[in-house]
Amino acid sequence: MLVLGAALALLAPTLALANGRSSDRSDDLRRAIDGGRARNVILFLGDGMGDSEITIARNYAVGAAGRLNMDRLPLTGEYTTYAVEESNPSLPNYVTDSAASGTGWATGHKTSNGRISTTAQSDKDLRTILELAQDKGMRTGDVSTAELTDATPAVLAAHVAARDCQGPANMAACPQDRKSAGGPGSIAEQQVDHHVDVLLGGGKGRFDQTIDGGPDAGRTVVESAQRQGYRVVTDAPGMAAGRADKPLLGLFNAGNMSLEWSGALAAPFPGSGLQRCVENQRPAHEPSLSAMTGKAIELLTAKTRGHGNRGFFLQVEGASIDKQDHAENPCGQIGEHIAFDKAIKVGLDFAKRNPDTLIVVTADHGHTSQIIDPQTATDHSPGAVSTLITADGAQMVVNYATNLHGRSQSHTGTEVRIAAQGPQAANVAGVTDQTDLFHTMSRALGLE
Repeated sequence: MLVLGAALALLAPTLALANGRSSDRSDDLRRAIDGGRARNVILFLGDGMGDSEITIARNYAVGAAGRLNMDRLPLTGEYTTYAVEESNPSLPNYVTDSAASGTGWATGHKTSNGRISTTAQSDKDLRTILELAQDKGMRTGDVSTAELTDATPAVLAAHVAARDCQGPANMAACPQDRKSAGGPGSIAEQQVDHHVDVLLGGGKGRFDQTIDGGPDAGRTVVESAQRQGYRVVTDAPGMAAGRADKPLLGLFNAGNMSLEWSGALAAPFPGSGLQRCVENQRPAHEPSLSAMTGKAIELLTAKTRGHGNRGFFLQVEGASIDKQDHAENPCGQIGEHIAFDKAIKVGLDFAKRNPDTLIVVTADHGHTSQIIDPQTATDHSPGAVSTLITADGAQMVVNYATNLHGRSQSHTGTEVRIAAQGPQAANVAGVTDQTDLFHTMSRALGLE
């Protein structure tokens, strides 16, 4: 208790409302409405970042009256996230996974859970916004704290029947897509073959697998990337040294990238905590998401011989908000959320200097974590709970109860926040659908 008391004494209360927060913002919002074209689009995707996850991170890090970077975008709405049934694509599946939801904003089409930019049932490839941007001569980037072959980064530059087909050795669910069968190969192979200018994240274990057909048969995916002109780096100094004369493939962990924060997992009654999270846990050789975002923007905007400066499309994913929500890990979840929010600031700072940039911040689906009344926890909540001490110096009880304790907690079917600034940003206002985001971004870039 003495340690906790000392920690609380260091926390500055932030409950006082900021002066002017209730002022009339009508003129500011009018100025934010721009129906023109964008040179650049940066899509920030918080995996599993429902409204509850945003509120948990805000309360913990800056207090109930504070604001995160993602809260500062001027135009905000909610969008629906449902998938469709594989056996009957005319029926909705109300709880999407990341593959189907990502396919929605990447292609403008609904699909069934597990599919990567292919149609439900008929398995036809769907053109993605990244592919359309490449057709226009734009540069492209894909950044994630997950394996680069995970569902969200995969939807931009791969087409497979099942999200598990991440590397050449993982193709059991996609035999027709094997290169040895004349197909385009695994997600890792397709991402490289698509010649995405900047690929940064985890998943080196997938790219170290051996290709089973085509011109690179017998080579690993990394070796194929190098043959196709990629500079391959595996640590933060290597990434920092990357130049725009070659496409960059950064693989910073064999699997998902390491977590930023740690702490006690949620537990059944009486739960875990009181706790403050342990910060700065990411190994120094792994770059932060904000560093990866900054490097991607640097490379995508660099002036190089033969490039017409036609702008860029970049997707940045904060992946482990979702993964730690699944794991009943409030500190891991919040730490990844704050790291994602820092990356958003990098994008917003770029947009200040380049107002012809559309910035979108959203999620793929809701998740399980909820803030509950401490009395509810005391009365034996059926979920796993943890009590955290927030930036306000107050107790916040976080509850996980969409599955039994110790099992992977599940997504929810709720609509989720979408916020934007820049050309076409007004199209996120109100209630829209994930497929509408594809058209908003496409219009902004003059792709449709």
